[in-house]
Amino acid sequence: MAKTAKTRTRTKKTAASRSRSSRKTPPKAARPAASRLGNVRHVVGARFSAWRERIAAFRARRPHRSFRRSLRRDYVRSLDIPGYWAFTLEVARTLLAHKRLFGSLVITFSVSVVLFGGMTSQETYSKLGSIVSEVGGDAVTGNWSTMARAGLLAVGAFTGASGGLSEAQQIYIGLIALLTWLTTVWLLREIMAGERPSLRDGLYRAGAPLVSTSVLAVLIIVQLIPFGILLAVYSGLVSVGLAQSGFGAYLAAMIGVTAACLTLYWMTATFIALVIVTLPGMYPLRAMRIAGDMVIGRRLRLFYRILWLAASVVISWALVMLPLVLLENWVRDTWEQWPTWLPLVPFAATLLSSLTAVWSSAYVYILYRKVVDDDASPA
Repeated sequence: MAKTAKTRTRTKKTAASRSRSSRKTPPKAARPAASRLGNVRHVVGARFSAWRERIAAFRARRPHRSFRRSLRRDYVRSLDIPGYWAFTLEVARTLLAHKRLFGSLVITFSVSVVLFGGMTSQETYSKLGSIVSEVGGDAVTGNWSTMARAGLLAVGAFTGASGGLSEAQQIYIGLIALLTWLTTVWLLREIMAGERPSLRDGLYRAGAPLVSTSVLAVLIIVQLIPFGILLAVYSGLVSVGLAQSGFGAYLAAMIGVTAACLTLYWMTATFIALVIVTLPGMYPLRAMRIAGDMVIGRRLRLFYRILWLAASVVISWALVMLPLVLLENWVRDTWEQWPTWLPLVPFAATLLSSLTAVWSSAYVYILYRKVVDDDASPA
Protein backbone atom coordinates (compact mmCIF):
# COMPACT_ATOMS: atom_id res chain seq x y z
CA MET A 1 0.00 0.00 0.00
CA ALA A 2 2.85 2.36 0.84
CA LYS A 3 4.55 1.62 -2.48
CA THR A 4 1.31 2.21 -4.34
CA ALA A 5 0.85 5.60 -2.64
CA LYS A 6 4.40 6.63 -3.45
CA THR A 7 3.92 5.59 -7.08
CA ARG A 8 0.72 7.62 -7.32
CA THR A 9 2.45 10.66 -5.79
CA ARG A 10 5.31 10.47 -8.30
CA THR A 11 2.84 10.12 -11.15
CA LYS A 12 0.93 13.21 -10.00
CA LYS A 13 4.17 15.26 -9.69
CA THR A 14 5.32 14.19 -13.15
CA ALA A 15 1.97 15.10 -14.68
CA ALA A 16 1.95 18.46 -12.90
CA SER A 17 5.47 19.29 -14.09
CA ARG A 18 4.56 18.33 -17.64
CA SER A 19 1.49 20.55 -17.54
CA ARG A 20 3.56 23.48 -16.24
CA SER A 21 6.18 23.03 -18.93
CA SER A 22 3.49 22.80 -21.59
CA ARG A 23 1.97 26.06 -20.35
CA LYS A 24 5.32 27.94 -20.27
CA THR A 25 6.76 26.73 -23.55
CA PRO A 26 5.12 28.36 -26.61
CA PRO A 27 4.47 26.36 -29.71
CA LYS A 28 7.52 25.65 -31.81
CA ALA A 29 5.94 27.23 -34.87
CA ALA A 30 5.15 30.55 -33.09
CA ARG A 31 8.57 31.19 -31.49
CA PRO A 32 10.67 31.82 -34.67
CA ALA A 33 8.09 34.23 -36.16
CA ALA A 34 7.96 36.33 -33.00
CA SER A 35 11.75 36.41 -32.69
CA ARG A 36 12.16 37.45 -36.34
CA LEU A 37 9.63 40.25 -35.91
CA GLY A 38 11.43 41.44 -32.80
CA ASN A 39 14.78 41.44 -34.60
CA VAL A 40 13.34 43.45 -37.48
CA ARG A 41 11.89 46.01 -35.09
CA HIS A 42 15.19 46.26 -33.26
CA VAL A 43 17.20 46.76 -36.47
CA VAL A 44 14.76 49.33 -37.87
CA GLY A 45 14.70 51.22 -34.57
CA ALA A 46 18.50 51.25 -34.36
CA ARG A 47 18.80 52.50 -37.94
CA PHE A 48 16.20 55.20 -37.35
CA SER A 49 17.93 56.34 -34.15
CA ALA A 50 21.30 56.46 -35.90
CA TRP A 51 19.74 58.44 -38.77
CA ARG A 52 18.23 60.96 -36.34
CA GLU A 53 21.56 61.31 -34.55
CA ARG A 54 23.34 61.98 -37.85
CA ILE A 55 20.79 64.65 -38.78
CA ALA A 56 21.12 66.27 -35.36
CA ALA A 57 24.93 66.26 -35.63
CA PHE A 58 24.73 67.71 -39.15
CA ARG A 59 22.45 70.52 -37.99
CA ALA A 60 24.80 71.27 -35.12
CA ARG A 61 27.74 71.51 -37.53
CA ARG A 62 25.79 73.41 -40.19
CA PRO A 63 23.48 75.80 -38.31
CA HIS A 64 22.44 77.80 -41.38
CA ARG A 65 19.57 76.76 -43.63
CA SER A 66 18.89 77.37 -47.29
CA PHE A 67 16.43 80.15 -48.14
CA ARG A 68 16.44 81.35 -44.52
CA ARG A 69 18.06 84.58 -43.49
CA SER A 70 20.96 84.34 -41.03
CA LEU A 71 21.90 87.42 -39.07
CA ARG A 72 25.49 88.56 -39.32
CA ARG A 73 26.14 88.01 -35.62
CA ASP A 74 25.15 84.37 -36.12
CA TYR A 75 27.43 83.51 -39.03
CA VAL A 76 30.62 85.48 -38.34
CA ARG A 77 33.46 82.97 -37.90
CA SER A 78 37.06 83.91 -37.23
CA LEU A 79 39.72 83.28 -39.86
CA ASP A 80 43.16 84.66 -39.10
CA ILE A 81 44.84 85.01 -42.51
CA PRO A 82 47.25 87.74 -43.65
CA GLY A 83 46.28 90.14 -46.42
CA TYR A 84 46.28 89.13 -50.06
CA TRP A 85 49.77 90.38 -50.86
CA ALA A 86 51.17 89.29 -47.49
CA PHE A 87 49.79 85.78 -47.89
CA THR A 88 51.11 85.55 -51.46
CA LEU A 89 54.55 86.63 -50.26
CA GLU A 90 54.38 84.04 -47.48
CA VAL A 91 53.75 81.29 -50.04
CA ALA A 92 56.58 82.62 -52.20
CA ARG A 93 58.97 82.71 -49.24
CA THR A 94 58.08 79.12 -48.35
CA LEU A 95 58.88 77.92 -51.86
CA LEU A 96 62.02 80.04 -52.20
CA ALA A 97 63.34 78.73 -48.88
CA HIS A 98 63.43 75.30 -50.53
CA LYS A 99 64.00 76.43 -54.11
CA ARG A 100 66.26 73.52 -55.02
CA LEU A 101 63.66 70.99 -53.91
CA PHE A 102 60.69 72.60 -55.65
CA GLY A 103 62.78 73.65 -58.65
CA SER A 104 63.75 70.01 -59.15
CA LEU A 105 60.08 69.09 -58.84
CA VAL A 106 59.10 71.58 -61.56
CA ILE A 107 61.82 70.32 -63.91
CA THR A 108 60.92 66.68 -63.25
CA PHE A 109 57.28 67.06 -64.15
CA SER A 110 58.09 69.33 -67.11
CA VAL A 111 60.32 66.60 -68.53
CA SER A 112 57.55 64.06 -67.87
CA VAL A 113 55.09 66.16 -69.87
CA VAL A 114 57.57 66.43 -72.76
CA LEU A 115 58.29 62.68 -72.73
CA PHE A 116 54.60 61.79 -72.82
CA GLY A 117 53.95 64.22 -75.67
CA GLY A 118 51.85 66.68 -73.72
CA MET A 119 53.22 69.85 -75.32
CA THR A 120 51.00 72.00 -77.47
CA SER A 121 52.05 72.27 -81.09
CA GLN A 122 54.05 75.25 -82.34
CA GLU A 123 51.40 76.07 -84.96
CA THR A 124 48.85 76.77 -82.24
CA TYR A 125 51.07 79.40 -80.64
CA SER A 126 51.89 80.91 -84.03
CA LYS A 127 48.19 81.25 -84.76
CA LEU A 128 47.69 82.75 -81.31
CA GLY A 129 50.40 85.32 -81.98
CA SER A 130 48.81 86.39 -85.26
CA ILE A 131 45.42 86.79 -83.56
CA VAL A 132 46.88 88.68 -80.60
CA SER A 133 48.56 91.11 -82.98
CA GLU A 134 45.09 91.99 -84.31
CA VAL A 135 43.55 92.47 -80.88
CA GLY A 136 45.14 95.87 -80.26
CA GLY A 137 43.28 97.61 -83.05
CA ASP A 138 40.10 95.60 -82.58
CA ALA A 139 39.89 96.56 -78.92
CA VAL A 140 39.85 100.23 -79.91
CA THR A 141 37.25 99.74 -82.65
CA GLY A 142 35.08 97.55 -80.42
CA ASN A 143 35.36 94.33 -82.44
CA TRP A 144 35.00 91.82 -79.61
CA SER A 145 34.86 88.74 -81.84
CA THR A 146 38.60 88.76 -82.48
CA MET A 147 39.29 89.28 -78.79
CA ALA A 148 36.97 86.42 -77.90
CA ARG A 149 38.67 84.14 -80.41
CA ALA A 150 42.05 85.12 -79.01
CA GLY A 151 40.89 84.40 -75.47
CA LEU A 152 39.42 81.02 -76.36
CA LEU A 153 42.50 80.06 -78.36
CA ALA A 154 44.77 81.15 -75.51
CA VAL A 155 42.81 79.02 -73.04
CA GLY A 156 42.96 76.06 -75.40
CA ALA A 157 46.66 76.51 -76.10
CA PHE A 158 47.73 76.97 -72.49
CA THR A 159 45.62 74.09 -71.22
CA GLY A 160 46.43 71.76 -74.10
CA ALA A 161 42.79 71.50 -75.19
CA SER A 162 43.54 72.55 -78.78
CA GLY A 163 46.87 70.79 -79.15
CA GLY A 164 45.54 67.64 -80.77
CA LEU A 165 46.36 65.39 -77.80
CA SER A 166 45.16 61.82 -77.97
CA GLU A 167 43.06 60.26 -75.24
CA ALA A 168 46.06 58.38 -73.86
CA GLN A 169 48.12 61.58 -73.73
CA GLN A 170 45.31 63.40 -71.93
CA ILE A 171 45.19 60.61 -69.33
CA TYR A 172 48.97 60.84 -68.88
CA ILE A 173 48.81 64.60 -68.43
CA GLY A 174 46.00 64.22 -65.90
CA LEU A 175 48.02 61.70 -63.90
CA ILE A 176 51.06 63.98 -64.01
CA ALA A 177 48.94 66.87 -62.72
CA LEU A 178 47.59 64.75 -59.85
CA LEU A 179 51.08 63.54 -58.93
CA THR A 180 52.33 67.13 -59.00
CA TRP A 181 49.60 68.09 -56.55
CA LEU A 182 50.21 65.11 -54.26
CA THR A 183 53.98 65.51 -54.26
CA THR A 184 53.83 69.24 -53.49
CA VAL A 185 51.36 68.72 -50.64
CA TRP A 186 53.42 65.85 -49.19
CA LEU A 187 56.66 67.85 -49.33
CA LEU A 188 55.07 70.90 -47.69
CA ARG A 189 53.52 68.77 -44.96
CA GLU A 190 56.90 67.25 -44.16
CA ILE A 191 58.63 70.64 -44.24
CA MET A 192 56.10 72.22 -41.88
CA ALA A 193 56.50 69.23 -39.56
CA GLY A 194 60.20 70.07 -39.20
CA GLU A 195 61.51 67.33 -41.48
CA ARG A 196 63.94 67.63 -44.39
CA PRO A 197 62.36 65.57 -47.18
CA SER A 198 64.00 64.80 -50.49
CA LEU A 199 62.41 64.79 -53.93
CA ARG A 200 62.87 61.02 -54.15
CA ASP A 201 60.89 60.52 -50.95
CA GLY A 202 58.13 62.74 -52.25
CA LEU A 203 57.88 60.96 -55.59
CA TYR A 204 57.79 57.51 -53.99
CA ARG A 205 55.55 58.19 -51.01
CA ALA A 206 53.13 60.89 -52.15
CA GLY A 207 51.17 58.68 -54.55
CA ALA A 208 49.36 56.63 -51.89
CA PRO A 209 46.07 58.64 -51.99
CA LEU A 210 46.03 58.74 -55.81
CA VAL A 211 42.70 56.92 -56.13
CA SER A 212 40.98 59.09 -53.51
CA THR A 213 42.33 62.25 -55.13
CA SER A 214 41.15 61.00 -58.53
CA VAL A 215 37.61 60.66 -57.15
CA LEU A 216 37.68 64.30 -56.04
CA ALA A 217 39.13 65.29 -59.42
CA VAL A 218 36.12 63.66 -61.08
CA LEU A 219 33.90 65.66 -58.71
CA ILE A 220 35.64 68.86 -59.81
CA ILE A 221 34.98 67.94 -63.44
CA VAL A 222 31.30 67.45 -62.60
CA GLN A 223 31.21 70.85 -60.91
CA LEU A 224 32.75 72.42 -64.03
CA ILE A 225 30.08 71.02 -66.36
CA PRO A 226 27.69 74.03 -66.08
CA PHE A 227 30.51 76.46 -66.85
CA GLY A 228 31.65 74.29 -69.76
CA ILE A 229 28.16 74.28 -71.23
CA LEU A 230 27.96 78.06 -70.88
CA LEU A 231 31.37 78.43 -72.52
CA ALA A 232 30.23 76.29 -75.46
CA VAL A 233 27.08 78.38 -75.83
CA TYR A 234 29.14 81.58 -75.73
CA SER A 235 31.49 80.24 -78.39
CA GLY A 236 28.52 79.41 -80.58
CA LEU A 237 27.04 82.89 -80.14
CA VAL A 238 30.36 84.47 -81.08
CA SER A 239 30.66 82.29 -84.18
CA VAL A 240 27.21 83.29 -85.47
CA GLY A 241 27.74 86.97 -84.66
CA LEU A 242 25.23 87.39 -81.83
CA ALA A 243 27.87 88.30 -79.23
CA GLN A 244 30.42 90.18 -81.32
CA SER A 245 29.71 93.73 -80.25
CA GLY A 246 27.26 95.96 -78.48
CA PHE A 247 24.89 94.91 -75.75
CA GLY A 248 25.08 91.21 -76.66
CA ALA A 249 28.84 91.10 -76.09
CA TYR A 250 28.61 92.91 -72.75
CA LEU A 251 25.73 90.70 -71.59
CA ALA A 252 27.55 87.51 -72.59
CA ALA A 253 30.71 88.68 -70.83
CA MET A 254 28.82 89.51 -67.64
CA ILE A 255 27.06 86.14 -67.66
CA GLY A 256 30.36 84.35 -68.26
CA VAL A 257 32.15 86.14 -65.41
CA THR A 258 29.22 85.50 -63.06
CA ALA A 259 29.13 81.81 -63.96
CA ALA A 260 32.89 81.50 -63.43
CA CYS A 261 32.65 83.12 -60.00
CA LEU A 262 29.73 80.92 -58.95
CA THR A 263 31.61 77.82 -60.12
CA LEU A 264 34.67 78.77 -58.08
CA TYR A 265 32.44 79.52 -55.09
CA TRP A 266 30.89 76.06 -55.44
CA MET A 267 34.32 74.43 -55.66
CA THR A 268 35.77 76.13 -52.57
CA ALA A 269 35.12 73.17 -50.28
CA THR A 270 36.42 70.76 -52.93
CA PHE A 271 39.80 72.50 -53.01
CA ILE A 272 40.09 72.10 -49.25
CA ALA A 273 38.98 68.47 -49.55
CA LEU A 274 41.81 67.83 -52.03
CA VAL A 275 44.24 68.53 -49.18
CA ILE A 276 42.28 66.64 -46.52
CA VAL A 277 42.05 63.50 -48.66
CA THR A 278 45.86 63.20 -48.65
CA LEU A 279 45.78 62.37 -44.93
CA PRO A 280 46.36 58.68 -44.12
CA GLY A 281 43.18 56.61 -43.99
CA MET A 282 40.97 59.37 -45.40
CA TYR A 283 38.13 58.66 -47.83
CA PRO A 284 36.81 61.11 -50.46
CA LEU A 285 33.28 61.53 -49.10
CA ARG A 286 34.55 61.94 -45.57
CA ALA A 287 37.05 64.52 -46.80
CA MET A 288 34.23 66.44 -48.48
CA ARG A 289 32.18 66.34 -45.27
CA ILE A 290 35.09 67.64 -43.19
CA ALA A 291 35.87 70.33 -45.76
CA GLY A 292 32.23 71.43 -45.76
CA ASP A 293 32.34 71.81 -41.98
CA MET A 294 35.59 73.80 -42.18
CA VAL A 295 34.34 76.35 -44.72
CA ILE A 296 31.04 77.07 -42.97
CA GLY A 297 31.02 80.78 -42.18
CA ARG A 298 34.26 81.25 -44.13
CA ARG A 299 33.35 80.21 -47.66
CA LEU A 300 33.20 83.73 -49.08
CA ARG A 301 36.60 84.71 -47.65
CA LEU A 302 38.17 81.48 -48.92
CA PHE A 303 36.52 82.09 -52.28
CA TYR A 304 38.17 85.52 -52.47
CA ARG A 305 41.55 83.89 -51.83
CA ILE A 306 41.04 81.29 -54.56
CA LEU A 307 39.79 84.00 -56.92
CA TRP A 308 42.95 85.97 -56.14
CA LEU A 309 45.02 82.87 -56.97
CA ALA A 310 43.22 82.40 -60.29
CA ALA A 311 43.61 86.07 -61.22
CA SER A 312 47.31 86.10 -60.34
CA VAL A 313 47.92 82.98 -62.42
CA VAL A 314 46.08 84.41 -65.44
CA ILE A 315 47.96 87.72 -65.20
CA SER A 316 51.30 85.93 -64.83
CA TRP A 317 50.62 83.80 -67.90
CA ALA A 318 49.61 86.87 -69.89
CA LEU A 319 52.71 88.81 -68.84
CA VAL A 320 55.07 85.93 -69.67
CA MET A 321 53.57 84.02 -72.58
CA LEU A 322 51.93 86.66 -74.76
CA PRO A 323 55.12 88.78 -75.14
CA LEU A 324 57.09 85.58 -75.77
CA VAL A 325 54.66 84.51 -78.51
CA LEU A 326 54.77 87.94 -80.16
CA LEU A 327 58.57 88.07 -79.87
CA GLU A 328 58.99 84.70 -81.54
CA ASN A 329 56.62 85.66 -84.36
CA TRP A 330 58.57 88.88 -84.89
CA VAL A 331 61.89 87.00 -84.94
CA ARG A 332 60.53 84.47 -87.43
CA ASP A 333 59.34 87.26 -89.73
CA THR A 334 62.55 89.31 -89.56
CA TRP A 335 65.14 86.54 -89.47
CA GLU A 336 64.65 83.86 -92.05
CA GLN A 337 67.42 81.67 -90.63
CA TRP A 338 65.53 81.16 -87.36
CA PRO A 339 65.18 77.38 -86.79
CA THR A 340 61.54 76.52 -87.35
CA TRP A 341 61.98 73.13 -85.69
CA LEU A 342 62.80 74.69 -82.30
CA PRO A 343 59.61 74.69 -80.15
CA LEU A 344 60.71 77.49 -77.85
CA VAL A 345 57.24 78.69 -76.87
CA PRO A 346 55.84 75.18 -76.18
CA PHE A 347 58.84 74.42 -73.96
CA ALA A 348 58.31 77.66 -72.05
CA ALA A 349 54.58 76.94 -71.72
CA THR A 350 55.29 73.45 -70.38
CA LEU A 351 57.75 74.79 -67.82
CA LEU A 352 55.33 77.52 -66.78
CA SER A 353 52.51 74.95 -66.49
CA SER A 354 54.53 72.86 -64.03
CA LEU A 355 55.49 75.98 -62.09
CA THR A 356 51.82 77.03 -61.96
CA ALA A 357 50.80 73.58 -60.69
CA VAL A 358 53.39 73.68 -57.89
CA TRP A 359 52.51 77.28 -56.98
CA SER A 360 48.76 76.59 -56.88
CA SER A 361 49.25 73.45 -54.80
CA ALA A 362 51.41 75.31 -52.29
CA TYR A 363 48.94 78.22 -52.13
CA VAL A 364 45.94 75.98 -51.42
CA TYR A 365 47.84 73.87 -48.88
CA ILE A 366 49.09 76.85 -46.89
CA LEU A 367 45.56 78.31 -47.03
CA TYR A 368 44.28 75.01 -45.62
CA ARG A 369 46.82 75.17 -42.80
CA LYS A 370 45.62 78.67 -41.90
CA VAL A 371 42.06 77.37 -41.66
CA VAL A 372 43.13 74.40 -39.52
CA ASP A 373 45.13 76.59 -37.15
CA ASP A 374 42.02 78.69 -36.48
CA ASP A 375 39.88 76.07 -34.73
CA ALA A 376 36.82 78.23 -34.22
CA SER A 377 33.49 76.45 -33.86
CA PRO A 378 30.97 76.62 -36.72
CA ALA A 379 29.28 80.00 -36.91
